[in-house]
Amino acid sequence: MRNGTAGLKLLPPHSVITDGGGVNQLLEGLGALTVVMAGAFGIWRRLRMRSGTRFGVAEAAHHAAFEQSPNSVLVVDADSLKVIDANAALQRDLGYTLAEVRGLSVTQLFTDEGGERELLARKLRDPNPRSLFEICQRSKSGTLRSVEMSAQRLEVGRRQLLLLTAHDVTVRRKVEAQLLEKQQHLDHLAHHDQLTGLPNRLYLAAHLPGAIEDAKRTGAMLAVLFLDLDRFKHINDSRGHETGDKLLKAVAQRIRSTMRTEDVVVRMGGDEFIVVLKTVKNTDQVNEAATRITEAMSAAVIVDGRPLVTTASIGVSLYPRDGSDMGELLRHSDTAMYQAKDRGRNNFQLFSPIMARRLKERMAIETSLRTALQTGQLDVHYQPIVDIQTSRVVALESLLRWKHPSHGFVPPDRFVAVAEEAGLIVPIGEFVLARAMEDIARWRQVGCVQVPVAVNISAVQLQRSNLPATIMKLTQQHGVSPKLLQLELTESAVFERREGRTGESNEDAVGRLRELGVRIAIDDFGTGYSSLSYLKRWRVDYLKIDRSFVRDLVTDMSDLAIVGAIIAMARHLNIQVIAEGIEGWQQLEKLRQLGCSLAQGYLFAKPLPEEQCRRFLTGAPLDLTEHDPLLEALEATGS
Repeated sequence: MRNGTAGLKLLPPHSVITDGGGVNQLLEGLGALTVVMAGAFGIWRRLRMRSGTRFGVAEAAHHAAFEQSPNSVLVVDADSLKVIDANAALQRDLGYTLAEVRGLSVTQLFTDEGGERELLARKLRDPNPRSLFEICQRSKSGTLRSVEMSAQRLEVGRRQLLLLTAHDVTVRRKVEAQLLEKQQHLDHLAHHDQLTGLPNRLYLAAHLPGAIEDAKRTGAMLAVLFLDLDRFKHINDSRGHETGDKLLKAVAQRIRSTMRTEDVVVRMGGDEFIVVLKTVKNTDQVNEAATRITEAMSAAVIVDGRPLVTTASIGVSLYPRDGSDMGELLRHSDTAMYQAKDRGRNNFQLFSPIMARRLKERMAIETSLRTALQTGQLDVHYQPIVDIQTSRVVALESLLRWKHPSHGFVPPDRFVAVAEEAGLIVPIGEFVLARAMEDIARWRQVGCVQVPVAVNISAVQLQRSNLPATIMKLTQQHGVSPKLLQLELTESAVFERREGRTGESNEDAVGRLRELGVRIAIDDFGTGYSSLSYLKRWRVDYLKIDRSFVRDLVTDMSDLAIVGAIIAMARHLNIQVIAEGIEGWQQLEKLRQLGCSLAQGYLFAKPLPEEQCRRFLTGAPLDLTEHDPLLEALEATGS
């Protein structure tokens, strides 16, 4: 190098440029190198100056790139790590002059991210240093900032050099931190419920499979609890969605407070929650957790100064007993939750295979019922209501019948509850109403005596449909007086303090029906609330005594006392009583003695299709000998 005849080698990881034997030839061979390699040209410039050789255009351009590069570029001795040359950017960033920075060790200017100088020295002395790594740059004043450094080995004659390029990453680090924070925020929003702050369905889908794998690896059990709030829709509809949201937030906090830190509480949507219990030792632990939830839910929640109470029905499935993956566990806990609903709500049930069969049957009934509604499998039969004193038919009760093409007639107790749960009871109820109006009009056309027709109305139908408007439309369409319609409602449908979707209470809805001229009967009286205060305040036309009291009327003194009390009370309130389920002459005679005015049952007639009911509408007394159950039984046995 002292005589001006030096050779230069760049030693990247996979290639070597050999000595070209002359500075001009050397510089021409380096014309394609990147600007970051231009740090070597400070050395080459001084070599040319010592040799008295003038720069060409290419050499001047490379030297300008080295000096004007916005990044800090320096050349250091590969053995001692002393600085040999540095460009203007490095001098500016560090606050040193070129004279000051020469002779300093690179470890005095830079440190590893952990602050260890020796670690940086070992990295730079590596025969194949990493092409890119992050370190801290120390200025003359002592301030530190993060930089990204690239290292490249050079060989000038026999001397080993390092070309180092430092790029300030402070701004990038700040932007990356902001992006990371933003991403974490978006990830939180995507995986958490905005109302309650609990993890949501996406979070469950991402984490439950991992929890199952952990349980599988450790041999522990895992429990999935499916919670559905009882009658939350009523609160939401009657008090408003804002109140419902506040209640949900309070419920979420209560559920979370009863669980361990490692357990997961998820809001699936609406009023449904999932709890994942990890590391379950036995079913007693699950029972205790479910009990804690039900107890926590039992206390009223104060919302806007008013107490609200909502309970929960809970279904439980266990890994691995009830399923090996997330789908199975969720389905089976959902099935168990419906079992808890069927058993009166406000309880918890553990999944069993019997539940799965029942759910499958229920789903089959629901699917078939939808088909039946669309394909005309449903029909309406009528059973006469008879005046006990005259044996004349004074009304007919319409009764829904479903004739399945494969299974024949399906008993109502198998499908009515399913229809209510599936939301089918409203269209089915409207179908029965429309058929009753059609048949009343048809009987009038053929000259039959006009008597009221009773139609059963469910609580769901009263709350979710505009029943008065529907009846007004049907009566006008068929030219039938509303006075020929008698609506039979259960005690729960009438007396529960509920409001429908229009904000109208049950009492208001029944009041509007009475204004139309429709008659109101309380069905199955004595089996529900039986609140005498409601009977005092409300105006009803009929009380129907449930068949469970009539069946043993002759032999059971308690039933006799109950029926006698109902009849006496109704007489004083000017309400007529209809006794259901009359099957024997002794029952009928006892009712006559008690002062009951109306009766209905197989003693008079079974429910029959429309055309067969015309013989009941002649105005003449029924010939009850034709329907004597004893005679029918004797005929059936051939006696």
